[in-house]
Amino acid sequence: MAHKDVPPRWDRKMQQRLARGEAAALGELYDRFASLVHSLAHRVLGDERAADGVTREVFAHVWEHPDSYDPKQGPLRSWVAAVTHRLAVQRLRATETAALTRGGSDRADDRADGPGSLESLESKVRRASVAARADYIVHSMPAPLRAALELAYFQRRDYRQTAADLGVTEDEARRRLRLGLQLLSTAHDAGTPPGYGGAV
Repeated sequence: MAHKDVPPRWDRKMQQRLARGEAAALGELYDRFASLVHSLAHRVLGDERAADGVTREVFAHVWEHPDSYDPKQGPLRSWVAAVTHRLAVQRLRATETAALTRGGSDRADDRADGPGSLESLESKVRRASVAARADYIVHSMPAPLRAALELAYFQRRDYRQTAADLGVTEDEARRRLRLGLQLLSTAHDAGTPPGYGGAV
């Protein structure tokens, strides 16, 4: 019986194939991660066309720089998410800065605070980054944790109802909820999505 490649092995093979310039590898990578990339970009940018543009940029970056991925730093999925996050935030900053420059006052004092300020831009970028990171965490966490959180928070089930719906003990339901919340609490951490600390 053939065993499926475990993700780290698949990740290394994919990187090697991309480094050799295999277009089919890029197609496989796109099929596997395009929805993740697009949803993260859309979460940061809040715009379908901009998210489409970032999606193209991400896969172009992966194609042109496959050696910038280090399998020792984490899964390929996390690296792709980190590249997406970086490019989406760059685009958000560029778009918002251009809007500030076009519509802003010539006086620096007027841009120092308020809705059209650099501070509000950075706040918007931080909020978008946290939201994108939370989405990534929820979609990447193990299915049992995600199912418990979805029941408890989206369907307003308490831990007893969650346990009954999942067919687990109440202690197990509490454990899953606690672990899921602990993972989600890291969404406020600065930087890239979890599992990849390397440069992108």
